[in-house]
Amino acid sequence: MDFYDIIEQVGESNLEALMGLAVGMIFGIAAQRSRFCLRAATVEFARAQMGPRLAIWLLTFSTAVVWVQGAQYLGLFRVSDARMMAVPGSWSGAIIGGLMFGAGMVLARGCSGRLLVLAATGNLRSVIGGMVFAIFAQMSLYGWLAPLRNWLAGLWITPEGRNIHLLEALRLPPDSALWIGLALAVFAVALALRNQIGLRPLIFASGVGFAVALGWVMTWTLAQASFDPVNVTSATFTGPSANTLMFFLNPNPSLRFDVGLVPGVVLGAFLAALASRELKWQGYDGAEATRRSIIGAALMGFGGMLAGGCAIGAGVTGGSIFAATALLALTCMWIGAALTDLLVDQRGPEPLAA
Repeated sequence: MDFYDIIEQVGESNLEALMGLAVGMIFGIAAQRSRFCLRAATVEFARAQMGPRLAIWLLTFSTAVVWVQGAQYLGLFRVSDARMMAVPGSWSGAIIGGLMFGAGMVLARGCSGRLLVLAATGNLRSVIGGMVFAIFAQMSLYGWLAPLRNWLAGLWITPEGRNIHLLEALRLPPDSALWIGLALAVFAVALALRNQIGLRPLIFASGVGFAVALGWVMTWTLAQASFDPVNVTSATFTGPSANTLMFFLNPNPSLRFDVGLVPGVVLGAFLAALASRELKWQGYDGAEATRRSIIGAALMGFGGMLAGGCAIGAGVTGGSIFAATALLALTCMWIGAALTDLLVDQRGPEPLAA
């Protein structure tokens, strides 16, 4: 049975959703076991601590780059076909949205992907924060906030109706992306050894990067064989959270990669937490914690949609294909998070862990 037979028997939309489910489960398991969290990494960096969370994030990012560029070298994926590269990018959206998202993930004590993983382990703070995030993402995509998002995004966009590949713009050799990923991976491993991180967290951190690459390869492969248009995409949680919310509210929903991704992350993280006996009910510690969490989730919902992706979607998935606006958004997320930590959390005893 070849791939075309599988498409014919399962159906294109069903197969696309199953691909999202598989990618989500791998991501959820790996993220839960590795404690992958951009928010914790940025806080460590802002406090001049080259600690374990930074090492985990760097290893995830670098392995995503290596897997994606390796897949392209083997002919399993083409960066130019990625939806993120095929549409205009927004410089203004990346800057403003990135700063908002970075501030929001510090206030909410976790980025959108981390909240999703924590929610699956019984963290009620993350359940509420994730719902607020999804609602504001939906409002920014099609609702009341959509005109504002469109106006801000349209202030400064990339030319010629496409995003910009950063390395091509810098006129670097095509294989430089792979070498950059390998160099970052070596640095991440060295930093992990310095922080005495065990082998298991490093393997699972690499698994998060692998999930991102797998999403690219799967959707690209389906797009080559599918009769109907298929978005070549991978792990991201701003748009998918909004689409998953509407899937359960729409009387005539359609299955897509996004709709499989979010439940897959929840299921994977739940199974990982169950296997490691880390399921635990947790709630808010008071009104102040509730207020800052809701504000942070709202900032992430609007900021992530404006930036063209969340900490995962822009920061790792977009970064792995060197989309220029995604890397700019990631940089602004780091800046927004560092400034918020400096102005808010460093005044009090705020823990690094989410």
